[in-house]
Amino acid sequence: MRLAQMAAHISNGTASNGTSYAGTSLADLPKSWTFTSSLPPDSKFPTPAASHKTPREDIEPRQVKGALFTWVRPEEAKEPELLSVSPAAMRDLGIREGEEKTEEFKQTVAGNRLLGWNAEKEEGGYPWAQCYGGWQFGSWAGQLGDGRAISLFETTNPSTKTRYELQLKGAGITPYSRFADGKAVLRSSIREYIVSEALNALKIPTTRALSLTLLPHSKVRRETLEPGAIVARFAQSWLRIGTFDILRARGDRALIRQLSTYIAENVFDGWESLPARNSNEDDKLGGPVGTGVARNAIEGPAGQEENRFTRLYREIVRRNAKTVAAWQAYAFTNGVLNTDNTSIFGLSIDFGPFAFLDNFDPNYTPNHDDHMLRYSYRNQPTIIWWNLVRLGESLGELIGSGANVDSEEFVEKGVREEDADELVSRAEALITRAGEEYKAVFLEEYKRLMTARLGLKTHKESDFETLFSELLDTMESLELDFNQFFRKLSNLKVRDLETEEHRKRAAGVFFHHEGVTGIGNTEESARKRIAEWLERWSTRVYEDWGPNGDDEMRQVEMKKINPKFIPKSWILDELIKRVEKSGEREILDRVMHMALHPFEERWGWDEKEEERFCGDVPKFDRAMQCSCSS
Repeated sequence: MRLAQMAAHISNGTASNGTSYAGTSLADLPKSWTFTSSLPPDSKFPTPAASHKTPREDIEPRQVKGALFTWVRPEEAKEPELLSVSPAAMRDLGIREGEEKTEEFKQTVAGNRLLGWNAEKEEGGYPWAQCYGGWQFGSWAGQLGDGRAISLFETTNPSTKTRYELQLKGAGITPYSRFADGKAVLRSSIREYIVSEALNALKIPTTRALSLTLLPHSKVRRETLEPGAIVARFAQSWLRIGTFDILRARGDRALIRQLSTYIAENVFDGWESLPARNSNEDDKLGGPVGTGVARNAIEGPAGQEENRFTRLYREIVRRNAKTVAAWQAYAFTNGVLNTDNTSIFGLSIDFGPFAFLDNFDPNYTPNHDDHMLRYSYRNQPTIIWWNLVRLGESLGELIGSGANVDSEEFVEKGVREEDADELVSRAEALITRAGEEYKAVFLEEYKRLMTARLGLKTHKESDFETLFSELLDTMESLELDFNQFFRKLSNLKVRDLETEEHRKRAAGVFFHHEGVTGIGNTEESARKRIAEWLERWSTRVYEDWGPNGDDEMRQVEMKKINPKFIPKSWILDELIKRVEKSGEREILDRVMHMALHPFEERWGWDEKEEERFCGDVPKFDRAMQCSCSS
């Protein structure tokens, strides 16, 4: 069971519950294979031994039915080079410092050593790849699955008791690789390695990255031949909406029920941990809700009776609402929000052509193949709900059955024709209400984060229009850098903004080094517009912090939530070139260190280089785009 659901934030050898620990070796970490022991395997390889006896080259892409995974081991990696390890990931997994220098660690994260499997006795835990499907760019794509990811084991941090699933990305062909090679290139691996840990440092729910390994003898063909790599990554769960999609497409209602039960009892903290019926009015649905509802309890009025599967659906809805709110508040764009890239646990997952916004442009998409802007920054909240509706359709029979969900006839035979209209009506009503809850939870979390980013203690309803919306409109019109604006705002003292002249002078700090940009803007008009906003902002600061504004304390609080460093696309692009083309190695750890401590002023490296990475985005490197293979 999970004790810490969204993430375990551990630092300086101390767990989130305050207990100290020294960590342990990778081999001695507690391991489990709950997923594979609870759910049906690929019938072609019914046991780990059957897969292990099969020559690796004979495991090829094919359709896998009636199963949620296939036993499959990583391909052998010849002379792998461990490029970098995340210290934060080491601590959160409970691995002791220095373990990354051991041969066992290096060979495990390269896929060459299977911890928990006894090859001689043909017993123990064994790696696997998941089966799932997905809606991609709004069209049904059929079976997808872990085409280049192989999970090794689950491990529970001995201190926090949080369980994670450790997985290798780029470890070779699986039955779900379709027409691809199961490999990952160094370029995309560097991007995922950095952004996973950067998002976590910003307290945005995300999958994590433990290590990055170069495969010097692996040449992978994408647009050109590129060096291969493996990211060892981990998450509380790798299940996606796409896992349900494939089961619904195949009409496998029994497995939908089994998977739902597994998620409630093993991914979350049990049925009673799920949200009780939200009794608030529609405009208040974003507030906290209780838990502790018994497994078989039914809540709600006639026509909207909520059973345990409805509560499970709402938990997934609420988690994703909070995550996409954080994306919007930090201007993170995923780039490919297909249903197979939408997490059941509410995590940021599967990083391809992602990006943090440079200049604020709500229509920006980092995916150069997204010509319709389906996955643009502006559309992310809508698209995540679109994906959640697909999940609602998969769970619709269970949700719509209401109090009848456990009747023997329903479980074994399905919906009687005479009950169909009532079931559909109930399912539609509950999914629609979940949509209202999604919107409310999203707005509540977005307002909370934006209020904090502006250095305010409280949120007033008028703030949304006079501060939030006006600020975004100003950023868009003047082509201002989104995250840099908040950090620069954190440096301003309200007592220095008392007159219009002072505010106009301060406005210049937000401009690019080349001066005022944006169609139809002059320096005078730009300064005037920002100055007017600063006046409204400073008034609200005085309201919350008192007549003196308490600048010093407010600045400290603002700098705790407004990062100085964000791994922008141009930085990652330069990092890739320096590691791949120039053979640099230290730069990878230095950028990772900055990503893990984004709120610092200095990182004890090269101050000039640090400031360059935190400064103005080079003019011709703004709003970069890349492909789905990133």
